[in-house]
Amino acid sequence: MTYSIAFAGKGGVGKTTTCGMFINYLAKAGMGPIFAVDADANSNLNEVLGVTVEATLGDIRENIANAEAEPSPIPTGITKQEYADSKFAQALVEEDDFDLLVMGRTQSAGCYCFVNDILREQIRKYYLNYKYLVVDNEAGLEHISRGILPPVDLILLVSDCSRRGIQAAGRIAEMIKQLDLKAKDVFLIVNRAPGGVLNDGVKEEIKNQQLNLIGVLPHDDSVYEYDSAGKPTISLPDDSPIKKALGEIIKKLPLK
Repeated sequence: MTYSIAFAGKGGVGKTTTCGMFINYLAKAGMGPIFAVDADANSNLNEVLGVTVEATLGDIRENIANAEAEPSPIPTGITKQEYADSKFAQALVEEDDFDLLVMGRTQSAGCYCFVNDILREQIRKYYLNYKYLVVDNEAGLEHISRGILPPVDLILLVSDCSRRGIQAAGRIAEMIKQLDLKAKDVFLIVNRAPGGVLNDGVKEEIKNQQLNLIGVLPHDDSVYEYDSAGKPTISLPDDSPIKKALGEIIKKLPLK
């Protein structure tokens, strides 16, 4: 059975960086194969992982949705389903230890129910070939709540070490309950803590929001330096403070 993990958090807290390093840890530990999905509208998980993406599912969605236009993007003689199959295969970025699929965003107005049904079936067909599905979500968990992505076993909420960040994580946790996502476990990871230590005010807010803290990632200047230089964050040294801390967190998670 594929074990599915979803990352969620408001923009700017380091969610995608954390997700990318998480994928890298699993891959280097020989825990693959891993199916990584970038479901955040602000897609940049590929940059963290250091891979190039040529097409997104948003592109496929647009092409299929415009199939009635003249000229149609779908060649004569093949069905929408066959077209989706071929395009989906092109959108999947295959690496040695993981494969990556970028959802992308929809540009046009209108109903995408039929297209989303196709994408749902495509993703579910593929993800069963992997040990882990790891999804970088936007805060609203849209693709999971709409059923386009499979149900999740584990949700990791990522926040920075501010009270407002913790409150945002609390709102996402409440949304998870309201959407009845049925995740087996929901944990909080607090990022960018000075020295890897939380102050009393942040600890109090975590308690107020009834969040289950699994671990803390320290502020690490090398993350900013690598990003500024255009280097994939996963290429940080294994002994960097943030990688070591994330490794300790992953050891505590109920992964299968």
